Amino acid sequence: MLSDLCGIIGIVVANKNTQYSPGTMVYRGLLRLEYRGYDSAGVASICDNKLVVLKGKGRIIDLERKLGFSKICGSTVIGHTRWATHGAPSDINAHPHTDCSNRFAVVHNGIIQNYLDLKKSLISKGHVFRSDTDTEVVAHLVEDYYNVLNSVYDSFKQAVKLLEGSYALLLISIHEPDKIFFAKKDSPLIIGLGNGFNVLASDIPALLEYTKRIITVRDGWIGYISGNSVYIEDFDGNIIDWSKYVRIINWSIGDAVKAGYPHYMLKEIHEQPRALKDTFYGVSKDENIARVVDLILDAEKVFITGAGTSFHASYYFALASNILAGVMVYPFIASEFESYAPVVSDRDLLIVVSQSGETMDALKALRAFKERGAKIVAVSNVVDSAIPRESDIAIYTRAGPEIGVAATKTFTTQTLALAWVAVALARSSGRIGEGEVREYFDILGNASKLASETISITEYAAKRLSEWLHRVNSAYYLSRWIGVPVAMEGALKLKEIAYIHAESYPAGESKHGPIALVEEDFPVIFVVPNNEEVEKLLLGNIKEMKARGAVIIGVAPEESSLIDEMDYVFTVPRTHWLLTPITHTPPQQLLAYYTAVRKGYDPDKPRNLAKTVTVE
Repeated sequence: MLSDLCGIIGIVVANKNTQYSPGTMVYRGLLRLEYRGYDSAGVASICDNKLVVLKGKGRIIDLERKLGFSKICGSTVIGHTRWATHGAPSDINAHPHTDCSNRFAVVHNGIIQNYLDLKKSLISKGHVFRSDTDTEVVAHLVEDYYNVLNSVYDSFKQAVKLLEGSYALLLISIHEPDKIFFAKKDSPLIIGLGNGFNVLASDIPALLEYTKRIITVRDGWIGYISGNSVYIEDFDGNIIDWSKYVRIINWSIGDAVKAGYPHYMLKEIHEQPRALKDTFYGVSKDENIARVVDLILDAEKVFITGAGTSFHASYYFALASNILAGVMVYPFIASEFESYAPVVSDRDLLIVVSQSGETMDALKALRAFKERGAKIVAVSNVVDSAIPRESDIAIYTRAGPEIGVAATKTFTTQTLALAWVAVALARSSGRIGEGEVREYFDILGNASKLASETISITEYAAKRLSEWLHRVNSAYYLSRWIGVPVAMEGALKLKEIAYIHAESYPAGESKHGPIALVEEDFPVIFVVPNNEEVEKLLLGNIKEMKARGAVIIGVAPEESSLIDEMDYVFTVPRTHWLLTPITHTPPQQLLAYYTAVRKGYDPDKPRNLAKTVTVE
């Protein structure tokens, strides 16, 4: 079953001398959560002991003009931005949702799987529902219990006990106007600790402007915040000493705003040199790499999985490990885990790649493999997120927050971290000696510089080519060997933000069907790795396409023998094939970005998509 993917935030202010009003703080936080959904939004607060709700269909900035989110009164405010898959986008289905008596308001990320049964029971008791969402049952359940228990927190706890599914819940009530009550199971939730205020939110960017002291809420935690206190217990009633879980986020607020760029996506493409530098430093000092290598070598079967862009990074690692270390790794798309889990045993290993660490498909694959005794390694960009927490070992990239829905810097940092593992694996397996290992690590250390050079020398060409490409309806992305997952990532970018049908194939496969679609002026993008034998093979594929009128666009290293065969070419620095994702991905990202902009689309908010898919 599908449900809302969304962003939630709540703020309680005890000290009214904060820089912004609570309404403004929630509004600004919602803007930074809009990557999680943007078809409707709303806020609720307690004003003069009355519940005030402002919500509607549309983008947050438009609703601000219409409804004035930032001007809502009260010191306790919750907010929500929605991506609908359960209940159509509408004013009524927008969160927050309230009870019959307008005493309780709730926002929710996740899915209440048993909401229909709960709804029927509540209707039989006289409750009247206004929306089509699963979330509304929570407000009515709390109301129902409160009429008996006369305690908001006890009523909230009893309501949560009845819920089946996944949720991050925030609830406010006129009966205790200085608190926000929360509960978490599977969906992400963070507490931000401020001076005279406290914050709850789905993700770190919503908090960065106000505090860098956070607590990552664990599954099975329930509690409340006020302006100057935090209370947490687990679902069994054991009080949690939350001070043990406080950590400091080292991201700057500049990491989470546009900093002068027209779109987050372009900013994040240009942030790749910094992100790669930080990731290289992090993995080079990470003692967990050696443990991961030992697990790989000890395993009978090694699997790697991810969704979307993270699957492309997974596929890259599988190829790199096979080529460099002679270790067979089986890549699969996370949502297809049921096809692989039955053959798993306690002698096997699964590597789970997820930018957010919260991707539901990847999390389900992890749990299925773990149930069968497999060891789990996580590769994530978010420290302490669900997938790393449920894994035996975690490796972290250091891309910083990625606001644009289309992955950019998270892909290149994932491949860099995984390349480091592949080199370490080759050393431990005896395929390369210490001298070669040092050479490889030096090569990986150049990733930041090479990405910077690539962006600098290809951006203008991408912008110019987009003036033609934006008119086409379809395109192919072809490559061989280590270039295949890089070409797949390029096709995904054009598809998801420019809405151009783009398919990627191993180049040798194109003559087994796909070439039938090629006609005059059909664009075919060739990703050419730095390998002479691969170049020779690609030459034949290029000629096949040219003979049928295709426009040949190449991403190729300097002095490639194939440059003269191409109609357009992005010439990238020549380096070791292991860094193909670093040099060959940015021009494809830039081409997709400028094509989308040329077509008048917002690349940060592609239709029907959201950033972190935490529902099935």
